[in-house]
Amino acid sequence: MRASIRTNNRIGLAFVAMVMCLSASPALQGPPASKLIAAKSLRCTFALNSSGTWQKNGKPESAAKPANLALQFEGIDIDEGTARLRTGSMDSDLVARWVPGYLHFIQSFRSGPLYTTTVFDKEASPGKFKAVHSRHEYFTVPIAGATSTPEQYYGECEVTK
Repeated sequence: MRASIRTNNRIGLAFVAMVMCLSASPALQGPPASKLIAAKSLRCTFALNSSGTWQKNGKPESAAKPANLALQFEGIDIDEGTARLRTGSMDSDLVARWVPGYLHFIQSFRSGPLYTTTVFDKEASPGKFKAVHSRHEYFTVPIAGATSTPEQYYGECEVTK
């Protein structure tokens, strides 16, 4: 009976040692945590804009052009689901949502428009993540200097804190 207990103990210890070795193996732990998930502040720049509208016959049309849009997201707290947008002309509270591979910012205005920014957990260039910013807004008569039709911006974001 003693030999059987010793054999079982050895098998048990060997199993525990094997589990510990496997769990310490970097290949089995998955990819390292992204810098994006820990970001408290992001600076985003968007160099391309596509805007859409509807012709008089109701058919949609769009046009792309260069853009120079910069957005600063601060106080990002994915556990609380909050962030703050600073654009220079205004500050706004946002909803922040992290799902694996995506960091979403949602800004819903009481006057109707909805703006979203998604930062993808994919590098656009070293240290910068691919991003898209969308504005869902429409005015029958365009307003100079304001978003008057749906727009989408393409660019990148870098972690600043």
